[in-house]
Amino acid sequence: MTTTGTYSVKGMHCASCAAIITKKLSKVEGITRADVNLATEKVTIAFDHETLPVEALNDAVSRYGYAIAAEPGATGAGEMQKIAASGAIRLKEEKEQALLDQKAKVQFALPIALLVFILMMWDIGSRFIESVPNLPIPMELFNIISMVLATWFVFRIGAPFLHGIVMFLQSGAASMDTLIGIGTLTAYVYSALITLIPSLRELLRVPDYTYFDVTIVVIGFVLLGKYLEARSRMKTGEAIEKLINLQAKTAIVLREGKEMEIAAEAVRKGDTVIIKPGAKLPVDGIIIEGFSAIDESMVTGESIPADKKSGDEVIGGTINKQGSFTFRASNVGSDTVLARIIRMVEEAQGSKAPIQEIADKIAGIFVPVVLIIAAATFLIWITVGSSYLGFSVALSYAISGMVGILVIACPCALGLATPTAIIVGIGKGAEYGILIRNAESLEKLSSIDTVVFDKTGTITTGSPKVTDVTPLCEGTTPESLLQIAGSVENRSEHPLAEAILDEAKRRSITLRDISEFKALEGMGVSATIAGLPVTIRKPVAAERELAEVRRLQAEGKTVVMIEENRIALGLIALSDTVKTEAKAAVAALHKRGLKVIMLTGDNRAAANYMAGQVGIDEVIAEVLPTEKAAKIKALQSEGRKVAMAGDGINDAPALAQADVGIAMATGTDIAIESSGITLLKGDINKVAQAITLSRATMNVIRQNLFWAFIYNIIGIPLAAGALYPFWGIFLNPVFSGLAMAGSSVSVVSNSLRLKAKKLDR
Repeated sequence: MTTTGTYSVKGMHCASCAAIITKKLSKVEGITRADVNLATEKVTIAFDHETLPVEALNDAVSRYGYAIAAEPGATGAGEMQKIAASGAIRLKEEKEQALLDQKAKVQFALPIALLVFILMMWDIGSRFIESVPNLPIPMELFNIISMVLATWFVFRIGAPFLHGIVMFLQSGAASMDTLIGIGTLTAYVYSALITLIPSLRELLRVPDYTYFDVTIVVIGFVLLGKYLEARSRMKTGEAIEKLINLQAKTAIVLREGKEMEIAAEAVRKGDTVIIKPGAKLPVDGIIIEGFSAIDESMVTGESIPADKKSGDEVIGGTINKQGSFTFRASNVGSDTVLARIIRMVEEAQGSKAPIQEIADKIAGIFVPVVLIIAAATFLIWITVGSSYLGFSVALSYAISGMVGILVIACPCALGLATPTAIIVGIGKGAEYGILIRNAESLEKLSSIDTVVFDKTGTITTGSPKVTDVTPLCEGTTPESLLQIAGSVENRSEHPLAEAILDEAKRRSITLRDISEFKALEGMGVSATIAGLPVTIRKPVAAERELAEVRRLQAEGKTVVMIEENRIALGLIALSDTVKTEAKAAVAALHKRGLKVIMLTGDNRAAANYMAGQVGIDEVIAEVLPTEKAAKIKALQSEGRKVAMAGDGINDAPALAQADVGIAMATGTDIAIESSGITLLKGDINKVAQAITLSRATMNVIRQNLFWAFIYNIIGIPLAAGALYPFWGIFLNPVFSGLAMAGSSVSVVSNSLRLKAKKLDR
């Protein structure tokens, strides 16, 4: 038996941090898998039997500078909303406080770093450009001031980076902090030695050029980059925050004959809940008295309020616009629609897409490789460089090259490339009523080339309606036929009877009294109206040859004959009707270059007629439910990438076989567990929107990974001085710090662009 748990992680800064935690946790006995998500700062752990205490998890990672804490969870259904909401608020407050602390550091350090940067550029300019005057202060004084500031920056502001060095020496686990720490400390120690011990500088015959300014500016810019990155990462999780804020805080319930206001999480299943105009519904339930119009946009995306009456289902988190009513609580705590949506979105945002495995594998070996490259660069400049430039110049370039590589190679951008896009993409889907179960489904959906729809309840409404009322006798009108049929069917429990009654009500037809009602097994029903025998039945053999009957049956409609006193007065045709949005939805899929197939158990004539109405490319009809999965497999054997859209319950085997299963959930009946993607309210327009979202998200991920890789591929050689032998160009470590900070911010900013993506295009 495998169990899973999700935990918060503190102390992560980059992809290599995530790799270290994954590696160390995976070695703990009882843990079968650990998935660390840098963007959400969470780890999902799979245990082979029972979960381990948090203390045991912390024992595995605490000495590396990380801390694991239990995620807010439910100890009981009635407590779920309170614990989840308060836990999320507490976590947000902690992150906001940490961000404020970072901001305070930046506000102190950045002005100093910028001033030093300007003076440094001035000094460099004065050495190479005649028109630029020397610094207005002596270099010796500038070095002393810089050393004092650099000491504060390295040992106070840069303390986390020094801790990264200690962690590396103790455990061999290197992170981004290790790289920055080694680079800045090396530059500082070298500069301090030649400043405080002039005889050493003379012995080594090195110039009096120091790197205090580089140390100050690099730490300042890295600090700024980490702050901007953290601020951007907080924005990626806004979808969860918005969902949590939809929850009601209080509820008015009727207990022991008295109205009382209680906390929303205290509502129990079966409670009678009183809702007043403008109130937010605390839990799910069924109206028992009253009627109203309810804003369900948080579930359906529809801005027009839905009319609700006695017997209708209502959803917690929706808003009562007008009228008062009472309802009986049916789902509370963790069972409410909103709680399940929040849980699903949280789990999905913390999941990993297969494409992320590339970045994870690279991140695991990236930092040690960079340390080797930095050391090799230093040695090459000292050995080979000394032969051409002399020892003092070569040593200067060796230090600059090593520091530049260690700073520019920070793998933050690599670690953030995939998870930030996944978080924003899944959050965007939730806003549109597209619930994505995991990142793998989102990635697979982007490569789909064929969409298969179940017919009933997906392309069609799933409930029969009267489509034709045709008199066959002179003097008979459609209204009189419906009056006779409705009066008899009023006693029937057959689904077709309900459709006939609905049509009679729609036309405001008054029903007549009947007697001697009988259900004719396999044939229909009969009764007596005003002394005359009436039968509602299937057409007999001769009637099936009538042109009108043949036409209607060819369209897949069910035809019933209305017979009075053994004379056929007329016929009524009923059919499951096409959803109003179906044609536009299929056209949207065609626009995206997808093939659309209908898979149904209905007869071929009915299926072809429905398919023709909405523009479907291919029909696979007369398929038993047990055969649907085999049909999906056959399409896959042709090399097709298939998404199957169905009701999420009856089509479960086919949904599981498809590359991506899409559940068409309606109302509060959300088949969250049956498919990779669930579309609220069964709106098939969302299929095309989901595909657009997945393609856009994968494009952003590819862009992020490309820039993260290309940035290091180009940046590391530049920092090492690869251009110096050809053009005399050497990248100052300061610009390495700027580039490193810019790369992380650009990746997160690129992911945030998904928020503005229009899914209807």
